[in-house]
Amino acid sequence: QVQLVESGGGLVQAGGSLRLPCAASGRTFSSYAMGWFRQAPGKNREFVAAINWSGGYTRYADSVKGRFTISRDKSKNTVYLQMNSLKPEDTAVYYCGASRVGGTPSFRSEYDYWGQGTQVTVSS
Repeated sequence: QVQLVESGGGLVQAGGSLRLPCAASGRTFSSYAMGWFRQAPGKNREFVAAINWSGGYTRYADSVKGRFTISRDKSKNTVYLQMNSLKPEDTAVYYCGASRVGGTPSFRSEYDYWGQGTQVTVSS
């Protein structure tokens, strides 16, 4: 069992930055791939970024590539999403997920556990 708690969301102006931590509980955290998804009002939850169990491989949605960075700190059981050059279209609830699937899974169905989400609002 893995429990995930996101934080770090808030209101930021366009062009600004935020870092979202996702703290995980459970001894097997290091064996899971981790990912970030987001859901804007009236839209489906979409993939943002993923990192494999070792931290050696990452994957990003085209819409955030070059602006967002996913990383993990196994000593702290935490995965991070660093978001730079934020745009109003990045406004959404951001969710952290844990997956037993190898590699860097990008489909929602591949994730076994989810956090409660954290709101990110980017003003123009």
